Amino acid sequence: MKINIIGAGVAGLSAGCYLQMNGFETTIFERHSTFGGLCTSWQRDGYTFESGFQWLLGSGKSNPFYLLWSELIDMESIRFVYHDIRMEVELKDNQDIFGDKTFHLYTSLDRLEKYLLSVAPEDETPIKGLIHSMRRMQTYEIPPMIREVPQLLPWYRKIRYIKYLPLLIFLNKAKRETNFTFAEKLQNPFLKEAFRLLFDGDEMPMLILTMPLAFSDLKGTGYPVGGSVRLVGNIERKFLELRGRIRYNTEVDQIRVDQDKATGVLLKSGEFIPSDITISAADWNYTVFTALGGNYIDKTILKLQSQEKLKVYYSVFMVSIGVAATFGGQPHFRRFPLATSLVSPDGTQYERMEVYINNYDPTLAPAGKTVISISYYTRNADYWINLRQSDPERYQAEKQEFARAIIDAADARLGGLKEKIEVTDVATPATFQRYTGNWKGSVQGWLPGKNIIAQSPVKTEMPGLKDFYFIGHWTIPGGGLPVAIKSARDVVKIICHRKKKPFQT
Repeated sequence: MKINIIGAGVAGLSAGCYLQMNGFETTIFERHSTFGGLCTSWQRDGYTFESGFQWLLGSGKSNPFYLLWSELIDMESIRFVYHDIRMEVELKDNQDIFGDKTFHLYTSLDRLEKYLLSVAPEDETPIKGLIHSMRRMQTYEIPPMIREVPQLLPWYRKIRYIKYLPLLIFLNKAKRETNFTFAEKLQNPFLKEAFRLLFDGDEMPMLILTMPLAFSDLKGTGYPVGGSVRLVGNIERKFLELRGRIRYNTEVDQIRVDQDKATGVLLKSGEFIPSDITISAADWNYTVFTALGGNYIDKTILKLQSQEKLKVYYSVFMVSIGVAATFGGQPHFRRFPLATSLVSPDGTQYERMEVYINNYDPTLAPAGKTVISISYYTRNADYWINLRQSDPERYQAEKQEFARAIIDAADARLGGLKEKIEVTDVATPATFQRYTGNWKGSVQGWLPGKNIIAQSPVKTEMPGLKDFYFIGHWTIPGGGLPVAIKSARDVVKIICHRKKKPFQT
């Protein structure tokens, strides 16, 4: 049985591996010249720049996703880095009792609790409640039923999962807490400001913070040395070893449908590739409105396109710098206020800066050197995308001018940066949209908003369409690599079930 997959990102490659393991003949079509999708990197004059990958949920056995990654990758062969501090946030208006204006988010819960209580003993109750909630998460399997597809379970097996009822009650209560609502519980002005700034001034669910921290404490969220190329490259290698086929630089124009059944893909070149089943691991908007011509939609999907139901995740203006220094005394991830605000050509005004210093991965730069990346998030991705199409010269000029302003601001803070720069690379929302096809240049799919455990907004199967499945980070708000591999695995289990084949890995 032949199956076509659109997209060689983590979801597409994972689905391909599982399909090949189960005896299907699989071909992946990738518009770009390499694998990875949004989880990718590129080289410039001896430096490797990442698209934003910082840590992997399931790097260690403490998290259930380790089991899934291990089905595709030899996890023991990858060296993971575990940071003592997740990030440092420098405040503008307050300092702690020791005169420090920097908030340290430790990955050890014991150390974090001790630090928070030393800074704000008057906030003992909310602090202990926060730490207790993360310790409680560590007692559950999160996510539950990691290897199961709920709709495939018979009733007598579903009964077993009554044990997860306390977890569901806990999550239903926890999802209402945001960094803003938690900050309101605090008396200490330093902590209050710090928690309000945890997501660069945005209000987000605390679960986005507490879930990763709970597993960081157990060494379950590490960074793989070698970055995304090492991680995703291993999945691609596995797929090819399983005799799967990838066609790079090959763009799919349409998903052909006959009598409401997907029958194959029509390439931009005009070539038609038939298949028994078609899977899209590509952008949701392209899949629904371009590849499928908008023929299989409902009110929910229309609300998604207008962003009435969910907002699209931010896009990024990212400056990556190769420098002839290691900046060893600096934190690997810091946010700090700017002396003078920066105004992007797209109209967004920034009062703070976010800097990653990747000196913990020696594979990204020559010896004695490192990569520094600075990211600015924007909701005005269309400005950059449209400008690149309508006026390429102005696009390049504005892109470079804003990048220079960012580097000047970073140099003022880090000191000695500009004189050590050897390579500079600038990516805009148009860059992300161009290379990945991601709608509005989004770097993560849907923005989860205040409800991090919202139901999947784009279903695995389109209404009224047979022999077609949709996978990837657009299927769950927040997206990310765990969603990519889980959605891929689930779909292959569904296909095996419907073809009466025992699923195996």
